[in-house]
Amino acid sequence: MEAMPDFGLFISTVFLGFFAILNPIGNTPVFMSMVGDADRGIIKKVAFKSVLVAFVIITLFSLFGHIIFRLFNITLPAFQIAGGIIVFFIGYDLLKGKSSNAQRSKVLDTSSAYEEMAVSPLGIPLLAGPGTISTAMNFVGQGKSFMITLLVILVFAIVCVITYWMFIVSHRIADKLKPSLIKAISRIMGLILAVIAVQMIINGVFNIIREFPVQ
Repeated sequence: MEAMPDFGLFISTVFLGFFAILNPIGNTPVFMSMVGDADRGIIKKVAFKSVLVAFVIITLFSLFGHIIFRLFNITLPAFQIAGGIIVFFIGYDLLKGKSSNAQRSKVLDTSSAYEEMAVSPLGIPLLAGPGTISTAMNFVGQGKSFMITLLVILVFAIVCVITYWMFIVSHRIADKLKPSLIKAISRIMGLILAVIAVQMIINGVFNIIREFPVQ
C-alpha cells in the first residue's frame, strides 16, 4: 500500500518527461510548416508515420538498450549523466524560446517525399531525438522489472497518440492559439525538462557513489 504514491509519481514523471521532450504543442507549428497545404489524407498519413517511427525507436531502446550498453561497455550512471546533460540543454533552449539543436530539424521545401519527411526529420530527430532516447533509457533504468519497461513504453504510446491527434488538428489549433501562448507553453515544457534533467544527473551521481563507494 505504501508503494502506490511512488508508483503514481513515477507514472506522472514519465508522462510529463515524454510530453515535455516531444513537445507536441511547440512542434505542431513545425509540422504545419512541413505539410503545408497538403490534403487531410496526406496530413494524417504523415502524422501517423512520424509518431510510429518515434514509438518504434523508443520501444527498441527501452527493450534492448541494456544490450547496447554491454556492447559498448556503457554503464547506466554514465548514460544517466550524459542523458541528463542532453535533456538539460534541450530544456534550456526551450526556456530561451528557441528550438533545441539536439531536436531541431531542417524544414525541406519539397513538393514530394512526404513519406521520407515523416521518417526524417519528423520522426527522427524531431520526435525521437537523442533527448527522447536518453529520457526513455533513464526511466527504464530506474526499475528492475520488465513491468516498469512496459509501463514506460505504454506511457510513451499515450504521448504519441496525443502528439498524433495534435498534428492532425494542427490547422484548427493554430487558428485558436496565439504564437505568444505557444511560446509560453514551450517555455513551461522547457522548465519541466530542465528539472527532470537535473534529477537524471543526481540519479547518475548517486548510482556512481552506490556502485563505487569510497573506502
